[in-house]
Amino acid sequence: MGIDQRRWWWWNAVVLIGMVGVAVTVTGSDSHEKQEQVVSRIAFGSCSNQSAPQPIWDAVVDFHPQIFIWLGDNIYGDFKRPFKIFGQERTVGPWKNVPRFVPSSEQEMKTRYKKAKSNPGYARLQQNAEVIGIWDDHDYGLNDAGKEFPGKITNQKLLLDFLDEPQDSPRRKQAGVYASYTYGPVGRDIKIVLLDTRYHRDPVGSDGTILGNLQWLWLEKELKGPLTALTIIGSSIQVISNLSATIHPLFAMESWGRFPKERDRLFKLIADSKRAGVFFISGDVHFGEITRYDCALDYTLYDVTSSGITQSIEEVVPPFLRSVVRFVAWLTPSTMRVKGQNCRYKSCIYGQPNFGTIEINWDSHPVTLKFKVRDKNGIAVTGVDVSLTELQLSNSEILDRVKAGHNNQKHCTLEVSLPWIVRYRLAILFCFTLVVLLVAFLVLAYTCFRLFRLEGCKRKHD
Repeated sequence: MGIDQRRWWWWNAVVLIGMVGVAVTVTGSDSHEKQEQVVSRIAFGSCSNQSAPQPIWDAVVDFHPQIFIWLGDNIYGDFKRPFKIFGQERTVGPWKNVPRFVPSSEQEMKTRYKKAKSNPGYARLQQNAEVIGIWDDHDYGLNDAGKEFPGKITNQKLLLDFLDEPQDSPRRKQAGVYASYTYGPVGRDIKIVLLDTRYHRDPVGSDGTILGNLQWLWLEKELKGPLTALTIIGSSIQVISNLSATIHPLFAMESWGRFPKERDRLFKLIADSKRAGVFFISGDVHFGEITRYDCALDYTLYDVTSSGITQSIEEVVPPFLRSVVRFVAWLTPSTMRVKGQNCRYKSCIYGQPNFGTIEINWDSHPVTLKFKVRDKNGIAVTGVDVSLTELQLSNSEILDRVKAGHNNQKHCTLEVSLPWIVRYRLAILFCFTLVVLLVAFLVLAYTCFRLFRLEGCKRKHD
């Protein structure tokens, strides 16, 4: 090999090494920049029907979030049969003979994701914020489904495609869509942990597992890893509230409260991790609220629920009945809900389209957080301001003083522990109303019968 040829090979080797070095530097730089970015504005939401109008995205974009978190039901991928008590196909009631919800095909799921992603408002959000997320039942593939659902492997790929997850991401290789992200420099860092409450979940009522063994091991590793100033745990279903305990047997909702051993295990893991600044965000229930539990750790645990982008409990009833829905929401017992003057309605439940926001003022002393649920115009309908100090306390005397600042109410009584007459007052009122209506109907029927007989007798006499 001649001298010139050796120089040529040497020069090419240097250039190649330099290109590799530049590529590594750029990749590392991007990663470092993402980690060092101070995050102070986060938005989140759930329950978005791709076929429904979605004007709320304008308000989400105007909030200027740096991160948007999907908490499930990002599309409605399953089919919903009509509400039928009688007939050949009965979807509800004691004579139900077919399921009301059925899964759709892979192609139909793709079509629905494509429609959701092409929404102009959502497209604008994607251009201005990082979008991350998990699924719940309707984008998992079937209403209220758990580990038994056979389409979960295919639908996991479709969700991750919707979220623009890289093809080499570990999420594409694992069983479930759980993930964690860390943002910000030390002292202003935020860890976001997103849980998969579907892929490994046992049937509701079994008091089995929600996360499954592999996800529990992963979660333990995440929470016992390097500490951060804040830790946001995203769950598609509510963690703190257990309204099913107070609305049963009229209605039922999925929540961690219906898996009490799993919820206790979650609280214990957080306590054992010695991690401060932990709070939850959730979706699923088609209304927004903020709940708190004061007796799980040595500081208060909050759960900010936002549901939904399009689906809400008031939207399914005629406008003249919405005041009835609000009255029922106010009447339903809740030991965990945060109530105060910041609520639009007395119940502090908001049953119209909404999204959630988290604002962090890192420059205040102490650092302050604002948890809010906002309407389709971006106006807050319920909210609470929390000092980061409140999420770090270990001194019980100081903790009591902080709690005293929140209307002197200690949120420690679980819904299942309420006296039965309080716990079931909604069902009692419903049954009483039915009895009154039935008696009124019988009285009316008897009166009509008597009048008919009297009229008949009078005609016969004439």
